Amino acid sequence: MTGYLGPEGSYSYLAAKKLRPQGGLKACQSFPLAMQALESGCVDEIVLPIENSLNGGVAQNMDLLNSRDVCAVEHCAVQIDHRLATLKGCKTVDIKRVYSHSQALEQCGKYLLKNFPAAKLIATQSTAASLEMLKSCGDACIVGSHVKKEGVELSDKNISDESNNVTHFLLVRRGRVDDNAKSQKIYFSLTCKNVCGALVSVLQPVREHGINMTKIESRPVKDVSDEYAFFIEIEGDYSSPEIRLALKRMQDLSKSFKILGCY
Repeated sequence: MTGYLGPEGSYSYLAAKKLRPQGGLKACQSFPLAMQALESGCVDEIVLPIENSLNGGVAQNMDLLNSRDVCAVEHCAVQIDHRLATLKGCKTVDIKRVYSHSQALEQCGKYLLKNFPAAKLIATQSTAASLEMLKSCGDACIVGSHVKKEGVELSDKNISDESNNVTHFLLVRRGRVDDNAKSQKIYFSLTCKNVCGALVSVLQPVREHGINMTKIESRPVKDVSDEYAFFIEIEGDYSSPEIRLALKRMQDLSKSFKILGCY
């Protein structure tokens, strides 16, 4: 059973269907609740969005991965096509409230500011859940172009601030990465000493082993002043001795180090 941020029709649902087209799916009301379902054994795995091409890393899920005994084992990308949804027959000039997931509201920020500068923007648990908030002609929501509901009309065009809008999702399971896991990419986190050149030193093995680093982001370490965790993705096969040596060297140079996933 695969958990995802529901209800059915959310982008997380699309990712879950893409990763597990024939598998059983279970909707969860939030990402922390999805993680709880995984840890308790209610589901075998969960789908978490980890990065959007417009907004960058999904901080809440980066922290969840880093703080729990879980690892990512697969990856998929979903093209995001946001549409403005209203009740059938309503006019956009009457819109006073726009509902959607906070990520969708941010990704359509320019459009909303230009077309509905006085509208109240209200976050919901997911894009699909925002459909339930359509009660009158003063209400609108942002959903995916794939969403269909009787009595609801979608805008003709994508309203994202950028047309090339992609969200990357990870399939997460309990436990740690298998030592023999084959992979194309490895995702890990680390902290280093707050001194000049510390991060450069930790990352030196990446250069020396000829490894391509595909992304790096930082997040404040909770309850620790002026300390940051770095979330890093590299290209490489986790089962390769050379890759494992480079990771071990980085771990030895770090204050803390965790493999978050191989996929």
